[in-house]
Amino acid sequence: MSLCILTGGKLITLAATAFTLQWTHSIEKTEWREAWNVQPAGLVLTEAWIKGSGAGMEPGDDAVLKDGWWNWRPKRQPIARLSLAASGKTISGWTLCHDGECLILGSKAGDDAVIGSCPLQ
Repeated sequence: MSLCILTGGKLITLAATAFTLQWTHSIEKTEWREAWNVQPAGLVLTEAWIKGSGAGMEPGDDAVLKDGWWNWRPKRQPIARLSLAASGKTISGWTLCHDGECLILGSKAGDDAVIGSCPLQ
């Protein structure tokens, strides 16, 4: 499986079956992390971490607090793609990491990105 990212009219293809996505919430200024798997059925959210709660960012029902992070395993169906809308109101963009390498998405207003398994449809 491969991961495709469409950003700024450019298609990036990564040989990745798993990735993490990290960002700071625009209102609460709280860190959030998610772990995703790339599967034939789509993207599967496997784990989430958050440094706090509020403004629609409550930890999951089975969340456990460890080292200052609430951690849980969301139970969601696969999604075809993940759309990241860059408002320019956040401290930074999203950090997408895979296999020890990271890239920043959506660091400026209008730098939207779409993430999905390849081919991205």
